[in-house]
Amino acid sequence: MKQIQEIINIFRPAKNLNYEKMGPTNPNARGIPVPTSKKGFHLDKSIEKVCPTGGLKVSSSKEVIFDYGACLQCGHCVEASAGQLENSGFVHVYSVDREALKVRYIDGVPATHEEEVSENVKQFRKITKNTGFQYREVAASGNNATEAEINASFNAVFDSEASMVRVVASPKHSDAVVFAGPVGPNMEIPLQVAWDTTPGPKALIACGTEAVSGGLFQRGKLPKEPDLFIGGDPPRPDVIVSAFRYLMGKKKFSFREELSKFISERGSKS
Repeated sequence: MKQIQEIINIFRPAKNLNYEKMGPTNPNARGIPVPTSKKGFHLDKSIEKVCPTGGLKVSSSKEVIFDYGACLQCGHCVEASAGQLENSGFVHVYSVDREALKVRYIDGVPATHEEEVSENVKQFRKITKNTGFQYREVAASGNNATEAEINASFNAVFDSEASMVRVVASPKHSDAVVFAGPVGPNMEIPLQVAWDTTPGPKALIACGTEAVSGGLFQRGKLPKEPDLFIGGDPPRPDVIVSAFRYLMGKKKFSFREELSKFISERGSKS
């Protein structure tokens, strides 16, 4: 009997995640780079060169700007910073406001920014908060890393469908178009066709750093400004599902507020 139970346990699905209690950080992930909590913050401008996407700008020795929508979370800038930057483990990098992902730090403290919510997002939330939504994913010239994480979001652990988010084969049956990759020249028209075929009200979702900013490449033409930006190369499945819940209004979240809270609490512990 004991052996039979052990076999059952092997194939029993793991307990799915509680998205209501999920925090923005993960101790096993590198996450976005942030200034350290040390006093006397000083960053040399030469560090800009190590960022492969140009997502790091040093305005002065005391002021640095991170575009987390272009950040690969690769850790290169941390390694070259002589202890002035650190990996935060902060992985929930998403917003309906692209500018919210561009953070200016002065003496290691992030500037405030009030997230702007478009009328289209407000309308989308009204119709999907209680019913969820279906989406068609377009692989727009990426390396399939984000697609792998999207696939994982439907397994027994991350369970996207429990959050009422489902993927469909045709944009005719979808409420949103999710695209991954920098949208190469050969994928501009297919993405546009998918968008045009999707009935409204609808949302366009940029999933992954390449979709948000192009990443290492020049981003191609989009049908419109995305309604949701999900950073990470690739974003984790739990981050993707959390971002979808946030877009629907099922999850209260502000990237800038959570980041400021994280920086403040970290400083008080040091």
